[in-house]
Amino acid sequence: MTGVLANQQITDLIDQGVIASDVPFVDGQVQPASLDLRLGTVAYRVRASFLAGKGRLVEDRLDDFEMHRISLEGGAVLEKGCVYLVPLMERLELPADISAVANAKSSTGRLDLLTRTITDEGTEFDRIAAGYTGPLYAEICPRSFSVLVRPGMRLNQIRFRTGQSILSDESLRALHEAETLVTGGPAVISDGLGFSVDLKPETGNLVGYRAKPHTGVIDLDKLGHYAPSDFWEELHTTNGQIILDPDAFYILVSREAVHIPPQYAAEMAPFLAMVGEFRVHYAGFFDPGFGHDAAGGTGSRGVLEVRCHEAPFVLEHGQIVGRLVYEKMDQAPSQLYGAGIKSNYQGQGLKLSKHFAPA
Repeated sequence: MTGVLANQQITDLIDQGVIASDVPFVDGQVQPASLDLRLGTVAYRVRASFLAGKGRLVEDRLDDFEMHRISLEGGAVLEKGCVYLVPLMERLELPADISAVANAKSSTGRLDLLTRTITDEGTEFDRIAAGYTGPLYAEICPRSFSVLVRPGMRLNQIRFRTGQSILSDESLRALHEAETLVTGGPAVISDGLGFSVDLKPETGNLVGYRAKPHTGVIDLDKLGHYAPSDFWEELHTTNGQIILDPDAFYILVSREAVHIPPQYAAEMAPFLAMVGEFRVHYAGFFDPGFGHDAAGGTGSRGVLEVRCHEAPFVLEHGQIVGRLVYEKMDQAPSQLYGAGIKSNYQGQGLKLSKHFAPA
């Protein structure tokens, strides 16, 4: 086996006890190339973000950093600007040839809800070493909005892989020639497939949204419920540029439509730290079938979650802001993103998270 494991292989891992939970797994938890992870019943308010470190358990480090704990039963508010640690319902007993990587789900990132996975003996966020046996924890830091959460909510996801399956630039060029991975702009291939920001929309001059600084709480169970204007300022431009404010959070959209063929998966990564005083804030998983014609995804663009640091920065139309790293699937998934499963962002353009009513 070499590649990202598909949904049917993840189901096999559950059946084998490699992925386990005391609470039964639920429909829709297994995605085409990942597994959604669920919040447990308690959140620990901690003084600071931390990693367990070699030879140490997360539980032991909590003695150093815990301020108080909150039951999530019945719902609890995680407040903006605070750091929480939540034990997840799932635990792992990985074989020596399977490693994993975790990431925030799309809706989590679009709410500026910094969510990262940590493990016992972990020295990196969101990276789980081959052979890991133990619990999983979500570190959650709401950056723009306070949120109401409950046990079982799925804020992040985990992808399993065997071996080295990332496509070289040469292989990526060949795949683009065969499958057309991007439209609407040139294929810029360098350590992945570059994508740029769209600040000259075909119609109108709405190019994005900026999070308002003082808002109410968002209940993560309420979909299509909130008025965008209560939480977001619209960004308009007629000259193809905007100025990013330090520490502000923005939702923008890629100029290119993105395509992930069924035999591949992709992950969004920052382009270069030195490009400017900003970064595409959350890396993200793109599942097999995203933007795929046969799965109803024609014209699906990447939504960009952008935060500016240090100094105001001018962002211009067509500026490259991120890259997609493609990987081979070990098997073709039996389900594709957007094909017969509930996929909120197939065929998307500029779009806020699913919690907001259509703008």
